[in-house]
Amino acid sequence: MEMLVILIPVSLLLGGLGLAAFLWSLKTRQYDDPDGDAQRILNKDWDERPKP
Repeated sequence: MEMLVILIPVSLLLGGLGLAAFLWSLKTRQYDDPDGDAQRILNKDWDERPKP
């Protein structure tokens, strides 16, 4: 039981750091790519099958 006194705050801290990193990535618009998909589909190198 004494180990839970250490593990619970550490897990909450790591979860909070992960949440903060995710929110930071949203705030800095890391997931926005408005032209990427539109240009990728028109690219001549695009193929449905993976290249060997």
